[in-house]
Formats: sequence, structure tokens, C-alpha cells
Amino acid sequence: MNPVWLQKKLIEPKCLSQTAKNLRAGGKTLATLNGSFDLLHAGHLFILHEAAKQADILLVALNSDASIQRYKGASRPIISLQHRLEMIAAIEFVDFVTWFEEDDPRSFLRCVSPEVHVNGAEYGSECIEAETVRSLGARLYLVERIPALASSQIVSKIRCG
Repeated sequence: MNPVWLQKKLIEPKCLSQTAKNLRAGGKTLATLNGSFDLLHAGHLFILHEAAKQADILLVALNSDASIQRYKGASRPIISLQHRLEMIAAIEFVDFVTWFEEDDPRSFLRCVSPEVHVNGAEYGSECIEAETVRSLGARLYLVERIPALASSQIVSKIRCG
């Protein structure tokens, strides 16, 4: 059973398109942000907060566990999808949370057609999502990374002691 705060914010992938249409029909703009959000930390909170300021509604899409394993290796994720969904949903300025099974978010973006898609500046203005975002008539907003707050650096620090 999902915690009440997750129940209020969780959108099943099959319901994404209709939910996005309903939000727009209500006059709302939609910002999206995607990622694994494994080992949630202050850098994640910073990009989530910046994303929330870009539109009326922030929808965060998490990579599934299988998706993360394909691009980060068999030892990841450290935190399961269920618990990552719970943590992201618990953040006040996140309006909705969902997940995707693919290795990248382009299908997700085409499904919801946001007004703004937010990404880390380290991926650049020509990130894998850029062409899809432009084709949707949306804006790509890049957020600078806070130095020393990357999950890979934190994992390395934990492993090395």
C-alpha cells in the first residue's frame, strides 16, 4: 500500500497523456524533470526546486530500476523505485511523480508534451531530450550543478570511506 502522500501525487504511466491534457484544460502549464534520483541529496533538491519555478505544475519522472541498471550497472539503483517515488512525492514543491521503463525520457516527453523540460546543465543544450523538446514547441531549461553534489561522487565517497 502506498503512503497517502504518494497516493495523492502518483500518476501511472498509462494515465500521463490524459492527466497532462486535463491540467492544460484547467489553464495550467507543465514542467517536467526526469532522472534516477537514487540517493536523494541536496543537489537533487536544488534542481527540483528550480524546476518547480518554471511552470504551474512540476511532474517528475523517475527511471525504473531496470532502466537504471542498464545505464549505471547491476549494482544500481541503491534505492528501489517504490522508495524513490515515495521520497520525491514527499517533497512539497513536486506536484506529481511517475516513472518510465525506457532508457531515456523522449517517449515520456512526447506523451505529456510539457511547456518546459528541465535538465542539468552538465548535459548541455543539445542533450538527448533537446530535439524532442524543440519539436514539441517546449523550452529546455538548464540548471547548474552544485559542485561536489553528484550521486556518483557521493557513492564514491561512501565506498572509499
